[in-house]
Amino acid sequence: MREDSSSGLSPADVLALYPQHAGTIPSFLAARVAVQPERPALEVERRKWTYRQLEEASERLGDLLAGHGIVRGDRIALIALNSDLSVALFLAAARVGAVFIPLNPAATRADLEYLLGHSRASLIVAQPADLERTREVASALGSRAPLVSLAEWGLVADTAEGVIERLRALGGEIAGAPAPGARATCRPDDAAVVIYTSGTTGFPKGVVHTHRTYILAAEGFVARMHLQPSERLLTVMPFFHINALFYSLGGAIAAGGTLITVPRFSASQFWNLAAESGATEFNFLAAVGSILMNRPRSEFNPAHRIRKLYGGPISERMDRVFREEFNVPELIEGYGMTEIPGACCNPFAGPRKAGSIGRPAVHPTYPGAFSDLSILGDDGRELPPGEAGELVVRTPMMFKEYLDDPEQTAAAFRDG
Repeated sequence: MREDSSSGLSPADVLALYPQHAGTIPSFLAARVAVQPERPALEVERRKWTYRQLEEASERLGDLLAGHGIVRGDRIALIALNSDLSVALFLAAARVGAVFIPLNPAATRADLEYLLGHSRASLIVAQPADLERTREVASALGSRAPLVSLAEWGLVADTAEGVIERLRALGGEIAGAPAPGARATCRPDDAAVVIYTSGTTGFPKGVVHTHRTYILAAEGFVARMHLQPSERLLTVMPFFHINALFYSLGGAIAAGGTLITVPRFSASQFWNLAAESGATEFNFLAAVGSILMNRPRSEFNPAHRIRKLYGGPISERMDRVFREEFNVPELIEGYGMTEIPGACCNPFAGPRKAGSIGRPAVHPTYPGAFSDLSILGDDGRELPPGEAGELVVRTPMMFKEYLDDPEQTAAAFRDG
């Protein structure tokens, strides 16, 4: 296979390690399981998952969802901090053709009422700490959606196999449960996940992504960071943020690497976490980088192995501090939105410019332009270099629509 002089296999050759998938998230995962079933896929605190275990957990959980009456197109809301069961639920929802909707557990009651009301979930899943509050909100909304605690699915088990055994046992208890492995067939252009925007200019909008757009963004991240199968990606971002769900989890699966995450970000323990986990790549937002820059240097652990960092905006000071003081040689800044994940970035192989959103994103194998960007004036015409205008993007990883909001959807698109 072709080697890239700076970082091992080329992005195209990394994707070529795995069989062709069918454009759906279950087939995307299965392609990795077929090649490396026992490779570490996910680590969350004390529990570690191989690719085989993660696929089996998603299968068993998918059967449970079907046993609860979840069918293709139904919506599943999750209110929880990061956990391995959050990942399994995302994969299980995709397996039965349902739509995964992760919500912020720190949302105020008013915000939670809006999000649950707007999402019209057919099933609500909550971590134990938020179970009663969620039940009260759902009751006030008149929701008839079943409410399930993550604890019921083995949240307190010590090992991944313990969780799988719990899911198997639960499957046997559900009257009329489908045969193991029975599920609806999802399609590449089916809705797979809804990420709510921050709502800074009004009510949050539910951004709908399909199986296809999720996978394209994940594979694009392999190119963005030249990820290798040996990569260990660390995220402290929540799964209700596109950075964690699409770039970190999706990128890890695309490369066949390992995702490491924790329920909460601890600035004081971050560098010890980085060192102890063996992380090689880290995704963050500028706020996290600023916090780490301003922490006491006594917290820094020089034994860490992080060599690649993706985030933004990256100031010149942040670039210098992470390179010279934190010994992270590769910092890649990019730009995207929940609607257009990874629209552009500084090229991994260069040139790079601190404070710049870089160049249009590329995909290792996508034919033709993967991300086409233009700057338009008020009249809709493209502006010459140096003039300020509106950034417009055309890309196959563009979101499908805003959830149940045709007016906002129509306003966001122009000529595709």
